[in-house]
Amino acid sequence: QVQLVESGGGLVQPGGSLRLSCVASGLSLDVYATGWFRQAPGKEREGVSCISRRDGSTYYPDSVKGRFTISKDNAKNTVYLQMNSLKPEDTAVYYCATAKGCTDFAAVYDYWGQGTQVTVSS
Repeated sequence: QVQLVESGGGLVQPGGSLRLSCVASGLSLDVYATGWFRQAPGKEREGVSCISRRDGSTYYPDSVKGRFTISKDNAKNTVYLQMNSLKPEDTAVYYCATAKGCTDFAAVYDYWGQGTQVTVSS
């Protein structure tokens, strides 16, 4: 049974940092692209990063570029999202998901975690 479990969310002040983790079981993340998405109340799910399966290429939208960093530890079957210089508009539930290749289209991703809440507020 495939399972993705996110952790590391929480409450942080503007300008602060968090590191999210996505631990996979039942599949190997070195043969899947892994993306991080977020969804704020009343908004559509938005892709915030992806790491490819082949060469580890990374992708970010302009909204998080330079602040967020995705990385992967194949030995731990874990993908991380380091988030720095957090802003109130980063507040959302963050999800990790797997697909054959990196894409912004959430519908293409086949396995999803349950999400972890990130709240940026003073």
